[in-house]
Parts: sequence; structure tokens; C-alpha cells
Amino acid sequence: MDLPRLEDLGDLQGQRVLVRCDFNVPMADGAIVDDLRIRAALPTLRYLVDAGAQVTVCSHLGRPKGEPDPVYSMDSVRKRLADLAPAVNLLENLRFDPGETSDDPSFTERLIEGQDAYVNDAFGASHRAHASVVGPPRHLPSAAGRLLAREVEVLGGLRTSARRPFVGIMGGAKVSDKLGAVEALLDVVDELIVGGGMCFTFLAARGASVGSSLLEKDMVETCARLLDSGAPIRLPLDITALGPGGRVGDPDSGGEVRQVGTSMPDGWMGLDIGPGSAVEFCDLIAEARTVLWNGPMGVFEDERFAAGTRTVAEAVADCRGFTVVGGGDSVAAARLFGLDGRMDHVSTGGGAALELIERGDLPGLAALRGER
Repeated sequence: MDLPRLEDLGDLQGQRVLVRCDFNVPMADGAIVDDLRIRAALPTLRYLVDAGAQVTVCSHLGRPKGEPDPVYSMDSVRKRLADLAPAVNLLENLRFDPGETSDDPSFTERLIEGQDAYVNDAFGASHRAHASVVGPPRHLPSAAGRLLAREVEVLGGLRTSARRPFVGIMGGAKVSDKLGAVEALLDVVDELIVGGGMCFTFLAARGASVGSSLLEKDMVETCARLLDSGAPIRLPLDITALGPGGRVGDPDSGGEVRQVGTSMPDGWMGLDIGPGSAVEFCDLIAEARTVLWNGPMGVFEDERFAAGTRTVAEAVADCRGFTVVGGGDSVAAARLFGLDGRMDHVSTGGGAALELIERGDLPGLAALRGER
């Protein structure tokens, strides 16, 4: 994809540059839990500072309702950024103004006032046609940052030049959230492994009883269509399930945990793939030349249902092919198990990664190319 790069901005000495970053980091009690997204922007910020630019960063954090909310203040992010890139200024949360999400031209004008150039390094926000993403390129010389350019290179390349066998691994809760990406991947992968909560809608489409597991009844027919098409979809052979009376995240609540087949008794809830499924999936991953993993295999935050995700994550880490991890939950799992450093590319965008794979483009990328 022919995006303008930082070098295309020319001489930046004394120039004021606005950089859209994705600093929507996980927080707990006002503290940053994981600063990956801040550190991922450093190559771009350092290039600009070293080139003599005066750099101002803007980002959103969380989902404030278009007005200032101290819960979503950028103060903690600003302090961490000051440690990592002390010459950089950070604005307050963009979503404190309703003009951000509505792409209000007047908000864009206020945002870029006094700026000489714009850089988009917020891959995780580039699937949104928000003012800070698509507005500045209409008025300022603009370029893709290092992070954005790398994400587009890697994820865009999966659609056109992945080495084979290409194995996709899709997890997460709902089929409806990822249907477009599933259908797009089925056009390019050799095998698509499906786990997580979404697998139960596929299993129901095959006639299995899913007990109290997550089920999207309105998506069963769609899943049946995909399965009947002969698409290379691999579903679990066994499930780790929680019996009646148990609660997720509370081992002391009772409820038996055991492995079952793909049909579950009434009242039982499937919360992870079983060991047999994990072995089969790992065999597929081991032979792959390219792997894309998006979504956990189960509720890995509860240790009773972490084995499937951990085993798949280890197989991806051990794979000799090119491995890509996308989506916040997958990245969180890889980091929890200490495996993220063994993946070839860890994407900072969940929804953006899937939309790029599905559509081949994003609003933020089109804006950088000067398209409306």
C-alpha cells in the first residue's frame, strides 16, 4: 500500500508536528497495566524529535461520553510518556470532545491549529473515521508513522503473499463480531482453527448440544452455510466445561470441571477447548509457514480454563514459520504466558487488524493517501 512515510515530510527542523497515537492502554485504579502501546510509538517519536521537530501527541483513552471525565484523564499516560520521550507533549483525551467521534471539521481545525505536519501512528484507531484520524490529512502534509507502516506491511501482506501452509486461529466470544474477518480469511488460509466462545455457534450448526455455553442463535444458519461450503474450518473435538453451580473466575463457588465431547449436558458451560483439540491444533500450527492468531481458545483469565489458550500460544511461539498475533486478548494471553517475545509480529490493533484483513483498507489509510 503506497502510504507517505516520515521521510516524505522533508526537513522537519523547527516544524510543529501533530502525531496521532493509540495510547488506549489498559488501566487499573488509575495506573497503567501494560505500556506496550506507548513503547510501540517510540521509534516514530524519536525520529521526529531527532529531526528537530516540536512534537505534540494526541490520543483517546477509554470511552468517555464526549465530555471531560477524570476517570479517563491522560495524566498517567502523560507521566509514562515523559519518562520515555521527555521532549514530547501530550494533549488531553480526544474523546472528551464529541467532535472527535463525529469527525466534526471544527474540532479538526482546533486540533491542528499551529501545526505544520501530521503523522498517523495509531493503527489501533485507523479503522475509525474520527476527526483526529481522517481530518488532519485534509489540511496538512501527512505521513504514516513507523508503527502504522509496519502493521500495514505485515497484515496487508497476509492477504497477498503469505507463505503456505497458512493457518489462521480465530477465537473470542462472538461469531457476529468476526464474521467478516472469518469469511475473508477463508479465502486465503489453508486451515482456519476456531475456538473460544464462538466455536459453540459453529458446533450447534453441526447439531451438537452446547448446554449453557455462549450461543448466538441468529448466527447458527450462517455458520452452517460456512461449514457446508467445504471451507477448511477446524472445530474442537473436545471441550473443558464447568458444571451447574460453578462461576467463572471463582474456583471456590463449586461446580465440577471436566472434559466432555462436543455435545454438553444441560446446564454445563464450555469454557475452553479440551486437550485433544489442543493437540490437533498444535499439529496444524507446527507445520505452518504462516500463522495468524486472533482470539483466545477459552477464558484464560481463570486458570481452570487457561490450558487450551496456553497450549496454542506455546505452539505459535514454537512455530518456525512467520507468526502474527492480533487482538487485545490474544496479546494479553501471550504476555501473561511470557511468550509475546517469541512471536514475529505482535499487532497493536484488534478491530483494526481484522478490518484490514477483511477489507484491505482502513479510513485512516485512505486519508493518508489523500482519498475522501
